[in-house]
Amino acid sequence: MNDLYQYILDAHRALRPQVAVTPLSHSPALSALTGCEVYLKCEHLQHTGSFKFRGASNKIRLLDAASRRLGVATVSSGNHGLGVALAGKLAGVPVTVYASAAASEVKLDAIRAHGAKVVVIDAPMLEVELEAARLAERAGLPFVSPYNDVDVIAGQGTIGMELAEQHPGLVAVFASVGGGGMISGIGSALEMMSPSTEIVGCWPRHSQALYQSMLAGEIVEYEELDTISDGTAGGVEPGAITLPIAQRVIGKTALVDEAAIKAAMRKIAEAERWIVEGAAGVAMAGLFQLAEAYRGRPVAVVLCGRNIKLETFLEACHEAA
Repeated sequence: MNDLYQYILDAHRALRPQVAVTPLSHSPALSALTGCEVYLKCEHLQHTGSFKFRGASNKIRLLDAASRRLGVATVSSGNHGLGVALAGKLAGVPVTVYASAAASEVKLDAIRAHGAKVVVIDAPMLEVELEAARLAERAGLPFVSPYNDVDVIAGQGTIGMELAEQHPGLVAVFASVGGGGMISGIGSALEMMSPSTEIVGCWPRHSQALYQSMLAGEIVEYEELDTISDGTAGGVEPGAITLPIAQRVIGKTALVDEAAIKAAMRKIAEAERWIVEGAAGVAMAGLFQLAEAYRGRPVAVVLCGRNIKLETFLEACHEAA
């Protein structure tokens, strides 16, 4: 049993009931469209509307008494900051969230509503991330990385534990990838719980830093373009622990363009009447792209979040019509 799996197992036992066990919902309509038996892992129904609450809750749970008094700092395009803000609020831990000026105002307003302090930095996301870590160190605050932290990864890995318990026969799990924390956790759980399940990493073609780093065998910079999948946008910090984990657990990859992401978001809304954000659309678009390889067999798609401005969602659906 590897150390990360043990951390995931500990989190899986310790985080209830604060962290919800989200449904794994069979979708007859999406199954008919793809030819696969499609199950949707409903992380958009998790507290804060995103899987990020899992990793944040686990990190806050493991803080020592001194750190709890001082508070924590983090960086986020929205969902991770929202998860840390709520986890901190529930534990009485002060939270400061550093965010890019390009971050969704819907998400930043929700972070503030949980009592966290938001500091906006006008720079690309990776630069914001590195500056936030420097500022946290200067202030003597523990820094909660969105992905480069074993405690956060272990919290996200509880998704994998639930998948294995909810449907032991899954042949593949499709998940969107940004910094790699979620897929590293899911993959590490399933390689122990269900080693025959293939992990499919899905990226927006406009934001593929970790994908290119996996190809290079080291963290590399890669040009970022605008994407509706703001939850996966941004580079990967040097030395990120997610690179070797992702290389180990990801069995197949999919790169999807913006039109495919928007079409997937629309198909989910038509099939299930759910609003999901761009990052969830990325995973669904990955399945549409690779469905032929899994025809007739059970697969899961992780719908990682729902935090999107209504006008943006409606515009995406309109463009995909």
